[in-house]
Amino acid sequence: MIRLSINLPTKHRLHLKLVQRRGPLLEEPLLPDMGKVLRARAGSKFSRFFRHVFENKRIKKILGTNIALIIVLSSFVPVRAAFDIEPEQTVISEEATPLVTQSGIQYPVEKIKITQGYKFYHPGIDLDGITGDLIQPVMAGVVENISYSRFAYGNAVIVNHGNKITSLYAHLSKIEVEEGQEVTIKTKLGEMGATGQSWGDHLHLEIRDHNYPINPFSVLPR
Repeated sequence: MIRLSINLPTKHRLHLKLVQRRGPLLEEPLLPDMGKVLRARAGSKFSRFFRHVFENKRIKKILGTNIALIIVLSSFVPVRAAFDIEPEQTVISEEATPLVTQSGIQYPVEKIKITQGYKFYHPGIDLDGITGDLIQPVMAGVVENISYSRFAYGNAVIVNHGNKITSLYAHLSKIEVEEGQEVTIKTKLGEMGATGQSWGDHLHLEIRDHNYPINPFSVLPR
């Protein structure tokens, strides 16, 4: 060690000490000796390895510097809380949709009195009445066929309702529509009678799906 003393003009004295720098210290290796780790009997070898790494002075110095830097930088960065973020708003518009209620299916007669139901040998229903009673379609459609006969169905009308659904009105005394005519539930198809194979005044009604008779009660209102 060398000491120097210098007199300054301002009635002060400067003292200097020159010390010779020591040689570099042996630094602890970053990774441990794997032989020592594997030969250790006590404790977990996995924990020993990482404890050696994180207790290293260089690692501590790096971590300490980075943490301090993060703290300093975070003081200059504005932080917004999660609840400050405005969520996306979904607006549901409620528009009034006009609903039109219309009776689309009805019985073909005004007074309903069933004298015979749907059976295997009777593919329809018989509705009682007297000759001259008004007959109307069960649904809107187009007149597909009109027949006049002294046998079987007698005077009959078939109405096509679309989707392969048709309806048959038999034993009429009078028919007042033409083939190809569009009809509504208010249209007069004809009048009740007893033509064809009939034992009295009545209307024989059949409803067919793809030309196969189905139970009319599966379509008509109850």
